Parts: sequence; structure tokens; C-alpha cells
Amino acid sequence: MQPLLVRSHRLSIYAVAWVPIGVFVAYLLHASAHLSWSDALAIALPLCLVYQFMCLSAWYSCKSAPLERTDTLRLVLTHASAAALVSLLWIELGRVVAFGLSRLATFSDLSSLYATALPVLFGAGFLLYLLAVAYCYIVLALEASREAQARVMQSTVFARDAELKALKAQVNPHFLFNSLNSISALTSIDPAKAREMCILLAEFLRMTLGLGEKSSIPLGDELHLLEHFLAIEKVRFGSRLDMREDIQEQCKTALIPALLLQPLVENAITHGIANLLDGGTVSLTARSTGERLTILVENTCDLDATLIRSGGRGLANVRARLEARYGKEADMRVTADAGTFKVQLSLPMETAMATAPGEALEEEQAR
Repeated sequence: MQPLLVRSHRLSIYAVAWVPIGVFVAYLLHASAHLSWSDALAIALPLCLVYQFMCLSAWYSCKSAPLERTDTLRLVLTHASAAALVSLLWIELGRVVAFGLSRLATFSDLSSLYATALPVLFGAGFLLYLLAVAYCYIVLALEASREAQARVMQSTVFARDAELKALKAQVNPHFLFNSLNSISALTSIDPAKAREMCILLAEFLRMTLGLGEKSSIPLGDELHLLEHFLAIEKVRFGSRLDMREDIQEQCKTALIPALLLQPLVENAITHGIANLLDGGTVSLTARSTGERLTILVENTCDLDATLIRSGGRGLANVRARLEARYGKEADMRVTADAGTFKVQLSLPMETAMATAPGEALEEEQAR
């Protein structure tokens, strides 16, 4: 619908804007067609009152011929034809107005004088319609800009919601089931170990929920979370699980999406170490190269089982979160060769103020 017709105050402003236009048209009639000011105003003001509504039709011709999808020739023909048609209708309407006013003694010669003003009125009507076309295109451009901004905001909200849902979903149900099963088995064999694992699991879940409320955290806090996670897995796998870290000190203050590494390490254990009779090693490396942060998660594995894992939900989740947060500025590469499965992340280096590992987590829990 015509935007001026949606809200009455917009239409009022539009109507008031036509008052000086009516005076200007009267001036053209007075100067070019030699009408007296009274005759010129008597013709111009009622004609402009009607023409302001006739010009509203420009909105629909602009909608039918959008600038970005219409070639120049079609634009010119469409609006020139519409302007000519509306201007002809306008001057014919003026002829009727002039004839009616000429019945009055004051404007007895107006009908004959009006004939000399036709070229001026046609030209004025033509230009006024084209101005209305320009105005409509400006309004359409502003609406498109607002819609684009709304879409960007909406997509940002959706991305944020998706990230939050992903954060909450990072604790794999299989991990919980396995942990609970391990606790159940330990209760009859080693009650002290079962109690220790319950405490570790509760602490890990509490920390995970605290981190899930943040969009990004220092790598050092993520490593602190992994310590709790690995402590739980150590109870399950014992000496079969070996964890090695090689983290540059400056990388510990780098900001990464919360809970980004936990699912990668969990996958390395669940789909890598758990399938090996003698267990294996999970390695975590972090390097800072200029403005980039590179993180590598490696684990020994059974390649036949790993090929299935390479398209798993955990990896897809991490990839989607990187794309939502960094777009094309982040990269994730997955490779498997020589009994080793590797996941390499490359993302922009964003730093936070240095804190002791786990300090931010402890402050969050204290609050």
C-alpha cells in the first residue's frame, strides 16, 4: 500500500508540502501565460490539490519497475509514459475547472486564457510527476535499507540463539550416560572413586552452565574446564588415556567461543581412545601466528571407526558455531592419516586481559 496512506500524519505533511508547489505553479501561469495573480491562483491551487493525489500513483509504477532489476530504457519509457498520461489528465481537469470558474463574472475570461497556459501546465505536471517518482524511489530505498537492517538483526539474533542452543547441547548425552554408568559400576567396587566421580561430574556441569551464558571466554578458562572433564574421563579410562598439552602462554588470553574445545576433546576420547584396547593419546596444541590463533586437537585412533566420526554431529556443531561467529574468517580442517585423527581450527586472534587459569570461572561461580 502507498506508505502515505498508511498513516494520516504523513498524508497531512504531504498535503502541506503541496501548498508552496501550488503557489509556484500559479507563478508560472502568471509569468509565462500572462494570467493575473487571481486567475493563476484560482486555477493552480485546486489543480494542485487534485494533482497531489494523482501523483500518489507513481508509487505503483515504481514498485512495478524497481531500479535494481529494471533496465534504463524500460525505466524511461515507463515513467515518461505515466508522466505524460497523468499530465494530460491533469490539464483536461484544469480545462473543466477553468470552464466552471468562467461562469463567474470575476473569471469571465479564464476559459480562453487557460488555453494559452496548457503547455506550461503540461510541462509542470510532467516534472512534478517525475519528482514524485524520485521521491517514491527514495522511500523504497529507505524501506529496503530498513528491511536489510532488520534481516541482519534477525539473523544476528538467530545466530546468537543457535549458538546458545549449541552451547547448552555441547554436553553430549552419551558422556553423561557413560559417566553415570561408570559411577554405578564404581559404587560396588570402589565407593570412594564413585563419590569422587560424582563430585567431579557435578563440578563440570556447574562450570559448563556458567560458561554457556557467555559468548566467548579466554582459552585458559576453556583449558581449566577441560581439566575437570579429563579428570572424569580418567576415572573411566585410567592409564588408557594420556592427555598432552602444548599451549603458548600468550594463547591462554585469546578469546574463543565458549565450550568450543570440549566437544572436540570428547570426540577424541569417545571415538578415538575408547575404540583402542591399549588406549592412546589426545594432544592439544595452540599457537599464535600474528593475528591468527591456531588450535590443533589430535588423537590416536582406529581409522575405520574415525571415518564414520568425521561427519559427526560434534564436528558439524563446532563448524557451524565458527561460521556463525566469524563467517569466512575462521577455518576448520579435519584429517585422518597414519592412525591419527586431527582437527585444526584457525580463527582471528582476539585477546582478553590476562587472568589466572580458571579465575574467571571461579568468579562466575562465586556470583
